[in-house]
Amino acid sequence: MIPARYQASRFPGKLMQDLGGQTVILRTYRATVATGLFEDVFVVTDSAIIFKEITAHGGKAIMSIKEHECGSDRIAEAVANMDIDIVVNVQGDEPFTNKEALVTLLDVFKAADATKIDLASLMVKITDWDEINNSNCVKVIVNKESFAQYFSRAPIPFARDKDLATSYYKHKGIYAFTKQALLDFYHLPMGTLEAIEKIECIRYLEYGKNIKMVETTVQGIGIDTPEDLIKANVILKNKQH
Repeated sequence: MIPARYQASRFPGKLMQDLGGQTVILRTYRATVATGLFEDVFVVTDSAIIFKEITAHGGKAIMSIKEHECGSDRIAEAVANMDIDIVVNVQGDEPFTNKEALVTLLDVFKAADATKIDLASLMVKITDWDEINNSNCVKVIVNKESFAQYFSRAPIPFARDKDLATSYYKHKGIYAFTKQALLDFYHLPMGTLEAIEKIECIRYLEYGKNIKMVETTVQGIGIDTPEDLIKANVILKNKQH
């Protein structure tokens, strides 16, 4: 499932921007389908423009019935009556969605602690201080079993002692949910921490759900700003040569 809003606060209409001759959302959809990992792939949207963009190019799209605050709510409504076990959420602004990273993510549901996992997500180690301090970059800290303890737009952990080696991890907004965890989320009210940080996965933590974090080295690039789109076009051009 690829949740897709037309309006984005930081970069309105970003999913319909041109990226190497295709829109960002169409490129994301095609990259997800190309992994060959899924029985079906849908774009779930509140926008007639995005719906038409996907269906006009032979893709599958679902129009949301209600207004939704976040992607998880949008997906939960779409899958409520589908006969499925695991739902993967690929963000609409991740045109370089990678099979290797998704395989790593899905493998956690075959591991020994699978019964403890409500959802899983990806994280990547970051060392650039501009990125660590950037509020558009969501950081995550985990416990010894790699379950998420907290997500924040602030640099976490805060390195009070500069002599201690500190690792920082960026949360990549790709999730694999059990269907039940997703439906539970849909019926839970937003908590204070989620409202403050504007990070939807905090809702799971506030209600005691377990989020297994999987480290990947696949950086990818999300399109959050016009600058990101410029970078993405450069990356795509280099890949094609």
